[in-house]
Amino acid sequence: MNNVAGISRRNLFKVAGVTAIAAAAAGTLTGCGKGYVNDAEDKNLTTQAPAGPSWLGSAPEIAESDITETIDTEVVVVGCRTGGLPAVISAAENGAKVLGIEQMSAIATPREDLGAINSRYQLTAFEEFPQFEIDKMEAMEDIVRYANGFVNYDLIKLWADESGAMIDWIADIVERNGEFKMWFEGSIGTENTGARDKAWATGHSPEKLTDDEAVTFGTCLRDYAIELGAEFRYDTMLVKCEQNSDGRVTGVICQDGNDLHYIRVNASKGVILATGGYVSNTEMVEARQAWNNRLKINVPVGGSCTGDGIKAAMWCGASIDPLGCAVTFNRACCKPDEVAGSDLKGKWFWFGEQPFLKVNLNGKRFCNESGPYDYMLHSAYMQPYHTYVDIWDSDYVEQVKQLNEVGCCRLYPFDNGAPSNMPVSLMGKKFEELEEAGYIQKADTMEELAEKLNLPVEATVETWNRYNMFAEQGKDEDYNKEPYRLTSLTHPPYYGVRTGSWFLATIDGISINTDMHAVDEAGKQIEGLFMVGNDSGGFFSVSYPNLMTGLAAGRTMTFGRRAGMLAAQGK
Repeated sequence: MNNVAGISRRNLFKVAGVTAIAAAAAGTLTGCGKGYVNDAEDKNLTTQAPAGPSWLGSAPEIAESDITETIDTEVVVVGCRTGGLPAVISAAENGAKVLGIEQMSAIATPREDLGAINSRYQLTAFEEFPQFEIDKMEAMEDIVRYANGFVNYDLIKLWADESGAMIDWIADIVERNGEFKMWFEGSIGTENTGARDKAWATGHSPEKLTDDEAVTFGTCLRDYAIELGAEFRYDTMLVKCEQNSDGRVTGVICQDGNDLHYIRVNASKGVILATGGYVSNTEMVEARQAWNNRLKINVPVGGSCTGDGIKAAMWCGASIDPLGCAVTFNRACCKPDEVAGSDLKGKWFWFGEQPFLKVNLNGKRFCNESGPYDYMLHSAYMQPYHTYVDIWDSDYVEQVKQLNEVGCCRLYPFDNGAPSNMPVSLMGKKFEELEEAGYIQKADTMEELAEKLNLPVEATVETWNRYNMFAEQGKDEDYNKEPYRLTSLTHPPYYGVRTGSWFLATIDGISINTDMHAVDEAGKQIEGLFMVGNDSGGFFSVSYPNLMTGLAAGRTMTFGRRAGMLAAQGK
């Protein structure tokens, strides 16, 4: 058969993106200069390249007369948070004149869960807790496996090799004035507990030691950058990058958020884009990872990034990851007459990741509740209206200790004394607030709770009874939940709430090499353009491996530091 739906066999290969394979089969690659295709095919492919996605659009045309301010610097960093602040500091430490561009009115606090391997804090802790020592190669393989191989392996190795030094570097900065102490939070894992999924002891966080409300992790880093001579410009938005005739990125055009005039920033050594992904660009999310729009419940805590850095890089010829990817947590809730979806506004529900009984809207249990956050949410996507219900009882304080969660959802201090992100003692107050607002429902019987949650009463009670039977016998005959996480829900009053996704960040982005340069489809780097954090790709695919605590932010800071150093050196 030579034609499929009117497409010739030759052009069908092109549509599938495998023209090189067809050419190889025909013996046409002999002596070709491009390596992949001969010159004729290369020209043919270029002229027939498909149009960009609808969300991309075209780079804005800005008249020279509208650019009323020009700034000359050596390195400009656009976006000054988790990736941008380390980039600013590193560039300044390496002798560059640096300008940080930030669209907010002040420096926001960077993410504080930082994943790394072989920091000085880890190595000290592993002397006491050797069972949690990390095999670097095994950890790298786990990241690759989680992404089904859709990663640049060299980037993962780079994080594994340099992240520990990044933690030590950041710690020296924030501990210099006695305002912060860096903790290693990873001295608790899942070994020897019977857990199905391994958790990695990678998390680090700064603990604030001062009562001064004006001092934050972000201001501490900013102040150090200013001490080094770096400057910052706030309320300023990226419009696009500028390139010379050779394709080198020479600077950016921005817009002042107050009087809306345009600013040209010339950067002789490099432009670093760290604008934070596209979590708030609903159209872009729909195009690249629509499932997360179905699972999402909008809550006050979350990102405001709209993909500006990614689009600016693509306008310069950069390529993008093949698949969308996000950091999602099952920590958002909605009311009993609502279901998840990107248009829905709900509330933050920190308790949501605790692996108690979870049922779909038909009152049926549907998975092992003990899986990683994203597993839970992806299983929920396969259920009616992509929404499920958390059910727990009044004995949760003791049961949470038994459940022995790890990472940022842990509600008890870690074994080495490091504090958890939030203590279990706050849960009662938060439950009351959500109950008063009409989200959490409370009842003395499971029948009454099911009615309040708009669940089928008979099916919900049957599920609850079966779950309690599994807890009593210590064996989950339906979904193989670990015995130590099978806790009987027999202590009224009972609680329940409808749950969906807290969509924290997108983590797919522009293809980069290990020098942090954006690259095009051929893997050729775009000179002068560096990508950091959630604007960059190659590290994650489809979903975030959240049992490696702080991996996303640790990757972002590690690569931000590296990008600043290389840009300052003009590499």
